[in-house]
Parts: sequence; C-alpha cells; structure tokens
Amino acid sequence: MAYTLNVNGKALSADVDGDTPLLWTLRDSLGILGPKYGCGVAACGACTVHIDGQPVRSCQVPTEAVGGAKITTIEGMAAHPVGQKVQAAWMDLDVAQCGYCQPGQIMSATALLAANPKPTDADIDAAMAGNLCRCATYTRIRAAIKRASGQKEA
Repeated sequence: MAYTLNVNGKALSADVDGDTPLLWTLRDSLGILGPKYGCGVAACGACTVHIDGQPVRSCQVPTEAVGGAKITTIEGMAAHPVGQKVQAAWMDLDVAQCGYCQPGQIMSATALLAANPKPTDADIDAAMAGNLCRCATYTRIRAAIKRASGQKEA
C-alpha cells in the first residue's frame, strides 16, 4: 500500500506493507540512512527518530501507525534550533568515536533539551538511558548536552 509520510518537512511516498517498521520504510524505501538498525527490539536507540517532536524507536513503529505525523530524522536536525546546538556541541567535543549510535543519541538529546532546556544530570541520565554506546562515550555525551543547554560542563 502507498503511504505518504511527512519526513523532515517533505511529503514522501513509500509503497510498503503497513506493518513494515518505520525504520525500514525510511532506509529501504525512502533512502534516509541516518536512523540505524541496532537491535530491532527498541533496546539500543540507534533507530531513534522524532514523531511530532517525541523520540521513538523507529524499529518498533509500524509505518501505518504514523499517519500524518511529522517525522524528523537526524538529516532534519540542522533545521531544528535545538538540534543545531546539539550537533555543534557534539562536534566541538568530538563526542563520536565509531559514530554508529550517534544519530540516535543526538535525536534523544535534542528531544530532551526541547522539553527541558536546563536538565540536571539525573534528567540527562533518564532521557538518555535507552541509548546505548558500545564505545562508552557517555561522559562526552553528557558534556555535549550540558554545553548545548548553555550550562557549565562537569
């Protein structure tokens, strides 16, 4: 069935089964490769995208469930004022090591700061808990979130 999705401010059509996970519709049908496949069970966060501003694991969202919601991927973060700050902080602090998880990390960090512009360490831990990093760049991730929020880094 054909679905028209609002992705990064553009109407894009994909001819997929409705139960196809959004991750695969984005990657395989629409060529949007920022969201990564990590685990397939919403445990690692590599596939995180925003749906109407909320971070979700796209590996577990059926395409048919999206409807007319606004989907934002890492490719759309440059147009998001908070996303710009997060991406700049990530680059300033050389957060990425291998980089595989970083799109999901940035998506979760941006959603956190959009909802809570001055998060505490506990707020950051809670918001980022579902995003795993095999390279263990967690200290740099927290520092980048603090920098993007305008707070002093620990």
